[in-house]
Amino acid sequence: MIPNSTIQLLIADSQDVFRAGLKTFLNYQVAIQIIGEANNGEVLLKKTLELKPNIVLTDAKMPILEGAYVTKEILRQLPDTRIIATAQSAKEETIIEMLDAGVLGLVSKTAHPYEIIEAIKTVYMNKPYFCNEITDKLTKIVEKKFQQKPKLNIVFTDREIQIMKLICDEYTSKEIACNLSLSKRTIEGHRTRIMEKVGAKSIAGIITYAVEFGVYHKSH
Repeated sequence: MIPNSTIQLLIADSQDVFRAGLKTFLNYQVAIQIIGEANNGEVLLKKTLELKPNIVLTDAKMPILEGAYVTKEILRQLPDTRIIATAQSAKEETIIEMLDAGVLGLVSKTAHPYEIIEAIKTVYMNKPYFCNEITDKLTKIVEKKFQQKPKLNIVFTDREIQIMKLICDEYTSKEIACNLSLSKRTIEGHRTRIMEKVGAKSIAGIITYAVEFGVYHKSH
């Protein structure tokens, strides 16, 4: 994707009022073009496959087909699509479910519209984005799992640890390659091996593992 190009966005939410309000706000953003919308999971899947947007912004709880199922199916057929989930109440099971499905961003429906714009632009650059409310709950989930779950006996190379930390700091593969004077393909190879080692399906999975098992410590 070209950073300076227009972001093609598809919005999905069962609440017409929420969807209309968000569309009105986003229509003022010259860098974002809304190319479609959906009010249930079935329509969302169909329109995404037809229109092939850069970003899908979807409610985690969609009627007919759940957000997690649609997310998995979209990423199976269109792996370059970035997906952001919105949630009315960010329950632990919803956060875990959507992360496991492969979303790159999670935003509360109560977040300010400007934060949703920030999420769209961040995820478009293939970087994870979690709003403050989600981050706080994700941290608690990780802390709880750390207390309950024994540390897995996984051995990482120094380079893999270095790359995991940069991923957690929201660097893209291209930025990590420049930082470490390596090719982008080499970085993506390392990232694939890391995902295989930790059993992650997405970048968000790497971040969750790194925080959970002390590979990465938040500085704030």
